This record gives sequence, structure tokens and C-alpha cells, in this order.
Amino acid sequence: MFSFVRNAPTRKLVLAALSVLGLLAALTAIAVAATGNSAKPPAKPLSSAVHDALSAPRVQGVTARISFTNRLIESSSIQGGSTPLLSGASGRLWASDDGRIRLELQSEHGDVEVLSDGKTLTVYDATSNTVYELALPQRLADPTPSSGIPTIGTIEKTLSQLGADANISGATPSNVAGREAYTVQVSPKHDGGLLGSVQLAWDATNGTPLRAAVYAAGSSSPVLELTATEINFGAVDSSVYAIAPPSNAEVINLNSPVGQSADERHGSQPTLSGASAVQKELAFPLADPATLDGLPQQEVRLASVNSSKAALVTYGKGLGGIAVLEQPAKKSNGNSPGKDITGSLPSVSIDGTTGHELATALGTVLTFDRAGVSYTVIGSIPPVAAEAAARGL
Repeated sequence: MFSFVRNAPTRKLVLAALSVLGLLAALTAIAVAATGNSAKPPAKPLSSAVHDALSAPRVQGVTARISFTNRLIESSSIQGGSTPLLSGASGRLWASDDGRIRLELQSEHGDVEVLSDGKTLTVYDATSNTVYELALPQRLADPTPSSGIPTIGTIEKTLSQLGADANISGATPSNVAGREAYTVQVSPKHDGGLLGSVQLAWDATNGTPLRAAVYAAGSSSPVLELTATEINFGAVDSSVYAIAPPSNAEVINLNSPVGQSADERHGSQPTLSGASAVQKELAFPLADPATLDGLPQQEVRLASVNSSKAALVTYGKGLGGIAVLEQPAKKSNGNSPGKDITGSLPSVSIDGTTGHELATALGTVLTFDRAGVSYTVIGSIPPVAAEAAARGL
């Protein structure tokens, strides 16, 4: 080889060098293609990025591979194992412009199918052979776009108003699933409880959401994240949505929101508030101290749970506040799904009464029964604060 270099004509040496450079360039191009496109879009103001996303041509459908992360709950907090909804998983997602969505999560703990036709949300958990059904609010169920795209000026005004209570980043050029994207981060300025921030990334070309993540205060890793790892755009075959859970699956209907009656949901009955007025409607004594764990009482309102009259008492402001739901205690029959779920949570003593507590990275839910009344304390607060609030009742 060295003799070739010494004796070969200059023209041959140049041709050989160019051949080697060409080979290296080809290998480099292959390597870049193998790792996917990592380009980022040009920088632009957030208002412009949002306007462009809203005014972009509507895609017919999406087919994607996704990754779902859930670090909200420690596995030790739930007895009887875990599911992809609690432990996280990888999977696939399909969505059409008529509102239909299918999400398939796969993990070593089992599979979960999430299906929506734009009107009803159905979740099938294979690990427990259980189907959860929820009717979606009409404003979410209607996929028809609004009457017009807001102007950049209108978007800037809205962002300015939101900025009074939240820190809003600019549109950060990024790349998700090989697509040029913009990412925005929003964090509370005050009364944020355990919430640190929320991030959303969307496709710079067509505005399709590509990633959503929720961070706990003081954490650099998301506690909840749904992100696309591969994505393609185009019509989705209707057969993708033609799936049904097993006929022997247990069905749990979630269509009765806690703390709201059917009349209130349809706007036919005004909300009753005030401790005295609410107490007259209740069949049990109302617990409504002026302060709870150092937070002042904000409101007492009448609520409804499973057609029974209940009370919702709130303390403090913002996400750092506490809500207490008070309702008649259910008689134990051993067959209630809610009872089974509560019984699987860690126990905690509330002044001699056994309660059950679900502690997450973003908040705590604590339930206990006393003297025929069931109490649920919930807030974006640590367990010690929720326990102190429960004892304050």
C-alpha cells in the first residue's frame, strides 16, 4: 500500500482520496438516517407558534408508537400488583379527525386498552378483567373546530392574563419522535402545592401534540409523561377501532361525577352554598372548622354522590388548597368496587379510626369513616398535611 502511495500518479491519488471521502460521507448519511431526524424548527414567539399550530391544515389521522411514564404512585402503595396505567408502559396510539382514539399499553404487568369514539371513554384493564366507562363532556366530545382561529394579538392577550398566575416559557425549538416541534413549559407562580410544572410539545408543521409531561415540585424527571417515539400521519382504517373487551369483564360506570348532581351537570339547578343552608339539606352533622391545617375555609357547598346529598368544604387557595368531601358512610356489603380499591391502600390511624391513604408525587387522598359519616380529604399536599387536616375535622 505504501509503495502505491509513493509511486501512483497524483491523479490516481486524488481519485482514491475522493473515493474514500465519498464512502465516509455515505456511511455518515446512513448513520444519521438510522438515528432519525433530529432537526429543530426555527425560533419564534410563543404566540406565533401557537397561532401556526391552530391554523395548520388538519391531519386525517395519526398512527404512533408511544411511551407512557407513571411515577405518581409507589408500587408498594397498591396491594395486588400493578397495571400499565400505574407502572407505565410502551404501546401504540391511533387517532382520527372525527374524534376516535385508541391507545394500547403493553407491559409485563399486562395490557390496557383505552378507546374513545369522541363521546364515551372506555378503559379495559386486562390484569383485572375490568372495564371502566365514562361519558365525556359535550364540549370535549364535539370534534368540530371553533368558529375561528384566534389572532396572534388575542393569543398574546390570553398568555398575558395567564402569566399573572403562571410562569410560561417561550416556544422552545425541540424534536420529538423525529419531528420538528415546539415545547412550552407552564409552572404555577404561587399556591402550586406539589405541582412543579407541565410541559407540552406539538408538531411544528401541523400542530399535532407529540408529548405531554407533568413534573412534581423539585423534580427534574416527569412523574407523568406520554410521548410519541415514532409517528406517521394519514387516515386510520376503521377496523382499528373495532375492538371489544371480553363479555365476562366486570363493568364499572364512572358517569356520576363526585360532588355534582345530575341537575347541576345540566345547569338546571343552582349550586347551594353556605354552611347553614347546606346543613339543612344533610342527614348528618357537618364538619366545617374555620381553618384546617392552617388554611382558612373558602366555601361550603352542597354536593351529590351516588344520589346521596353530601357536602364539599374547601380550604386555602389554588392547587395548594384542601378539599373535604363529607357523605353518609356506606354499609359494608363486601361487593363494592370502591370498597375493594380503598381496602388495598395503606392504612393510617386518625384519632383511633382506621383510614386509608393514597400518597402520590402530586398529592394525597385520605378517606376514613366516623360516626356514620365518610370523609375524603384531598389536596396537592404531602401525607403529613392530609393526616393533620383529617384530624382537624
